[in-house]
Amino acid sequence: MNSPNYSPSFFRFEDLRVYQKSLDYFVWVQSSTQKFPQANSNFLAKNFSETAMNIAGKIAEGSSKNKMQFIFHLKEAKTAIRQCVMYTSTAVKLEYFVTEQEEISRNYLMELTKMLGALIGSIQREHNPTHSSSGNRLDVDEEDDPNTY
Repeated sequence: MNSPNYSPSFFRFEDLRVYQKSLDYFVWVQSSTQKFPQANSNFLAKNFSETAMNIAGKIAEGSSKNKMQFIFHLKEAKTAIRQCVMYTSTAVKLEYFVTEQEEISRNYLMELTKMLGALIGSIQREHNPTHSSSGNRLDVDEEDDPNTY
């Protein structure tokens, strides 16, 4: 994003890689759930798509708030990710997803979880630099890498 032709977005959250990745996941979910039986009236398809969109929505919504409120919204995005894990598992049990689709969904969700955790950790360190690595982290998963947001 530091190329000479790059100009930051007016809406700063659009510059976050995790936001762009969450949109990619939503597009993938939307496309994948359209193949579910009776997709237009399928409860699972509808809720899966809405929850996937909610990941990006919470990132966007929280970005206009103060740092602690932004963290709260990022944690809500992580809750939506966990719901998408449940929808993925349900799609597998109903035989709507094959192994490859399950892996794609889970890989997206793991990456998004890591990216959100890293962003949360970064905001927390910025907000409270004197307690950077102490037990003062709010909800950062163990596998979160602070260099991936």
